[in-house]
Amino acid sequence: MIKLQKMTLGLLFLALGTFSCKQEETPLVPQATLEEEQQKLIPSNEIDQLILQSLRETGDFLWMGQSDQVIWSALMQSDSVLTIGYSPANLETPNARIGIESVQDPVWQASAQKILGMITETVERSGGSQLRLGNELAEIHADLPYLEVKVNSLEVLQNLRSMPEVRYFEPLSYEFDYSLLNQGQNARYFSDSGCSNDPEANLSTNDYSVISPNAKASWNYAQMGISQAWSQSTGDNITVGLIDTGVSPNQQLLGSGFQSGESTSRSISKFGTYQTGYWWWKKYDGPNDQCGHGTAMAGVIASPRNSVGNTVGVAYNADLISVRGTSDVIVNSGNEKDGVAEALVLLGKRSDVKIISMSIGDVFSNSKVADAVRYAYNRGKLIFAAAGTSTSFTNWYGVIFPATMAETVAVTGVKEGNGYQRCNTCHSGGKVDFTVIMERGGTETKPLSLAFSGNNPSTVGGSSVATATASGIAALLWSKNPNWNREQILDRLKTTSDLYPSRNSEYGWGNLDAGAALGIY
Repeated sequence: MIKLQKMTLGLLFLALGTFSCKQEETPLVPQATLEEEQQKLIPSNEIDQLILQSLRETGDFLWMGQSDQVIWSALMQSDSVLTIGYSPANLETPNARIGIESVQDPVWQASAQKILGMITETVERSGGSQLRLGNELAEIHADLPYLEVKVNSLEVLQNLRSMPEVRYFEPLSYEFDYSLLNQGQNARYFSDSGCSNDPEANLSTNDYSVISPNAKASWNYAQMGISQAWSQSTGDNITVGLIDTGVSPNQQLLGSGFQSGESTSRSISKFGTYQTGYWWWKKYDGPNDQCGHGTAMAGVIASPRNSVGNTVGVAYNADLISVRGTSDVIVNSGNEKDGVAEALVLLGKRSDVKIISMSIGDVFSNSKVADAVRYAYNRGKLIFAAAGTSTSFTNWYGVIFPATMAETVAVTGVKEGNGYQRCNTCHSGGKVDFTVIMERGGTETKPLSLAFSGNNPSTVGGSSVATATASGIAALLWSKNPNWNREQILDRLKTTSDLYPSRNSEYGWGNLDAGAALGIY
């Protein structure tokens, strides 16, 4: 980020207590009392109910659709950091220009400075004291068109609302109570494996086939045309970017064994954009998986065709870039939103990355992350995102963010067998583009992947594994057709899917078929 070290940005500091006002017989209420009444906090439980109601009625929640008082209350009950999206005033289709037009352009920078100038003027006029964001007064992102300041003045929000340079403003770190989604129970809003990824103790020989040199191919590969597609492509010379919880340093096949068996002349790179700590002190937490989810997704995409008896990935000769952008699969904290946004910029800038796989998300939109998705998309990346996974208590909810975005390809999981039945914990809905078979009809067994360590496979379920599988299939297709662009790849995947030319209201174009996409049959 660009840090503005010399800016005089005073931010009004207000007490967070509640105020009581006793009416006197005078007909006029003092202005100060009106301001105090206006700025009473809306309790977090009431804000959460607004969010829940919006999710049930519309499938999303947008901060900009709420009153300034709701946003101010959310700020006051988090860390007071406000994310403000900007663009030149009255610019047509600004979202389509993110990642193409530089925010270092003087016209864009002037818009950011105008917003900061307004905040300064508002605070100074109110006689407020100065607050800092870390060691600085404000931060303007170097690549994405947003800035962040600490704000606890309702008047600032009101003024932002009227500025044509402002695209949105949102509290960075307010966290919704996810137990409300699950009727007061612990909300397991993530992949079946969650943040554990142990070897499968009861793996049946019916759930895999052994292929040379001694790798295990998951039971669903033949049903998805993946095993057949390997005669034409194994993903070589294609780089897939994975944004997740990182990869385990204890899984050799994602380390020194990444080039082993029949997987050679390729590479794995590991980055960490997730930070721990608070706004006054943060540090990067490294690329290593501390959850297990990212290791499993990396295994599905690109585990080597190994000789040690472990699982093989869909695109076992593809290059892989793992970015630890989040600590778990719910992108709900301010640090996770920062980490995922930074990961998307990192991968968006890399010319070698063709595909980005995101088996992570949140129940409602975040504009900072959305800007980062558009940044990568506008640079030609094909972005697959999980439609959502949760317990049966929350299956009423549809597709999650960022799979809801037009710039992403939403994927969910279905059971094997005739007809379409989503997996026990998978979300579906009108935003779904493709499905992947990833749950056995009788045993409910999930596909194989890499465990956190060792040579015995784990299993992983939900829309997470469906998304990673779809990313691997796209890598097979792009490897065979290296001169195609994103639109050609996506069109081929669509026209060879099971339900095409019809589109189902819950399952999109239906099951992907790698063999058909590559012209095997």
